[in-house]
Amino acid sequence: MPIQISFFNSPIGILEIKFSEESINAILFKTTLKNPGRDVQPVVTVENSHPMIMECERQLQEYFDGVRRAFDFPFQQKGSAFQQQVWAELLNIPFGKTISYMELSKRIKNVKAIRAVGTANGSNAISIVVPCHRVIGSNGDLTGYSGDLWRKKWLLNHEGKFGNGVQTLF
Repeated sequence: MPIQISFFNSPIGILEIKFSEESINAILFKTTLKNPGRDVQPVVTVENSHPMIMECERQLQEYFDGVRRAFDFPFQQKGSAFQQQVWAELLNIPFGKTISYMELSKRIKNVKAIRAVGTANGSNAISIVVPCHRVIGSNGDLTGYSGDLWRKKWLLNHEGKFGNGVQTLF
């Protein structure tokens, strides 16, 4: 089965979901919002009854509802062995917690690769599920996020609220 695309309306914009018969291959932010505090209206409506996409959307909705902390549908993205190593380590960052890029490079046992770790983190195509948003600067500041920093802040505050009982982290 070739790669198919579906769209999911989330509280932080439209998510473009790419999938095959075997796995979810990408979850990307489709829209850039100018007013992130407003309700997001769907730009595209696609009815897709494929079991893979239905399960992905169900779990994403549970995440946004605050009842899901980890995802268990099959997902896989293409990347180098180094990227795969970084992305696998991202999955070990607990819901509602953050680590620095330096800590991430230490966890993969390559402290000299901090820039490469940042690049691999930014190349993650499975947003939210592979939680690249949980990586912050060593000084505690929010730094780069391909989905825009306001989304990173929203995701971290969302997880902090439901994971730690904290209203806002940033």
